[in-house]
Amino acid sequence: MSTHADRLSALRAELRTRALDGFVIPLTDEHMSEYVGDYAQRLAWLTGFQGSAGTAVVLSDAAAIFVDGRYTIQVREQVSAEHWAYVGVPQSSVARWLSQHAAPGARIGYDPWLHTSGWVAEAQAALAAHGGTLVPVPNNPVDTVWQDRPAPSPALMAVQDEAVAGQGSAAKRAQIAEWLARHQADAVVLTALDSIAWLLNVRGGDVAHTPVALAYAIVDADGTADLFVAPEKLTDAVRQHLGNAIRLHPREAFAPALARYAGKRVAADPERAVAAILSALEAGGATIIAERDPVVLAKALKNQVEIAGHRAASARDGAALARFLRWVEAEAPKGGLTELDCVAKLLEFRQATGVLRDTSFDTISATGAHGAIPHYRVDAASNAPLLPGQLYLVDSGGQYLDGTTDVTRVVPVTEPTAEHRDRFTRVLKGHIALATALFPPGTTGGQLDAFARRPLWEVGLDYAHGTGHGVGAYLSVHEGPQRIAMPSYPGGGPAEPLRAGMIISNEPGYYQAGDFGIRIENLVLVEERQTEGGAMLGFETLTFAPIERRLIDTALLSDAERGWVNAYHARVLDILGPQMDADERGWLYAKCAPL
Repeated sequence: MSTHADRLSALRAELRTRALDGFVIPLTDEHMSEYVGDYAQRLAWLTGFQGSAGTAVVLSDAAAIFVDGRYTIQVREQVSAEHWAYVGVPQSSVARWLSQHAAPGARIGYDPWLHTSGWVAEAQAALAAHGGTLVPVPNNPVDTVWQDRPAPSPALMAVQDEAVAGQGSAAKRAQIAEWLARHQADAVVLTALDSIAWLLNVRGGDVAHTPVALAYAIVDADGTADLFVAPEKLTDAVRQHLGNAIRLHPREAFAPALARYAGKRVAADPERAVAAILSALEAGGATIIAERDPVVLAKALKNQVEIAGHRAASARDGAALARFLRWVEAEAPKGGLTELDCVAKLLEFRQATGVLRDTSFDTISATGAHGAIPHYRVDAASNAPLLPGQLYLVDSGGQYLDGTTDVTRVVPVTEPTAEHRDRFTRVLKGHIALATALFPPGTTGGQLDAFARRPLWEVGLDYAHGTGHGVGAYLSVHEGPQRIAMPSYPGGGPAEPLRAGMIISNEPGYYQAGDFGIRIENLVLVEERQTEGGAMLGFETLTFAPIERRLIDTALLSDAERGWVNAYHARVLDILGPQMDADERGWLYAKCAPL
């Protein structure tokens, strides 16, 4: 089917054959992943939307796509308004929209392997109020009409050596066994791909930019585990690494295995285990203990080896980024440079390290108005030249065996305007306020979020995304449970206290639709600080790359803020300078000169 309109028509025809009046299509997989393999890109195939979060609903006479504030502009560029209504969340929701648009008595289908039980309960209640029914379907109708749907990735699983993991799998599983004992549970079901990768010290290549393998795991109270993964992914080295304590099964054996826990107390994460899994456990006679996946917090608290690895990864990645910024500064004013040219060149600089495994997400290479789309993804159709007077924003990262990076910088193609400098400096002031924050144990990221927004709020401005997300150790670039975001903003959610050892981003921004975008992002480490009044927490900055001096209006900075920038740039020189040749160092010294 050549067009998205054809695909929508084909899906509606398939729904009619199944006596369904509608169907819900989320952007996730059976592991509730944020980033998914090509085989699970149902939303993109159906609608054309390329963002990393969204849901679609198709009815016989209407269709809607739901996105948050990060994608307000992007969804309108990529998805046809002729066939789809654009709905913002959290202002609305799928359940609320269905209650308003589904006909009385409608049968709305959903794939129970792609939704949580909480979502199912909410949607079911909304439909029931109008006599409708939410219907689980055994075979996803999108897959039926997606004739050239890719197969799941055949990539091999690999061992993540303890020398970079910092802790062996047996010790990690012992932690989970202790957690099970505290919760009086016999087993815990793990569905999150990064949780399984961290716990077993394995990695994979089944999802672009995230080194995980498609698998499920069930950990027993004695610390042994059952791993459900395609046998062809297991090399001899991986089998030897996993050892006798990990029982191996084909991935398709997972669902039947859930029926074996009759009379057992089984922990499962209601946010990460899909409705089909909880239903299978209940049908098999298990007692479900609804608790957060115990690996989530354990892997967020980085050990000293992981922290050292991240520092090393950040140092080499910062040098690659600095070389790229120097190249953009030299080439952009000549004309002819495009967003895709920049993506390719930055990848080239990272690959020159000799140890890059992948980028940590699709590089956001955005000039001019594209910079106002926070999660812009350039392609051949949208590829734009960098023009004089524009701001160019690049948000990118690398995957290395010793760490995952994520950094954003903005540069003017020629001379910035006074407005550019004002907005950039306000974002910088917010970045500094967060970087220098001291806060007591128990503080959540949501409580700190306003630190980064205040300089913008003072002139009536804001940005429609969270300020910080957790980052994994050669794992997902977006990792929970920590975040810096108020609940009302995308990226917000349940409050999680920040703890020493967590790595999180500091990335305030400002976006002027149709004109430019600004974001300054470094990764920071939560660390303990001793003060006169006792123990507190603060942030150690981990990312080092020059912050564009031409965009800083020093008149807006306090003495303390100016001192922070100068001290930060001194560290950039210390860390990046030794990696560079004489010409590169000369450029770096100029970029890092004191304000």
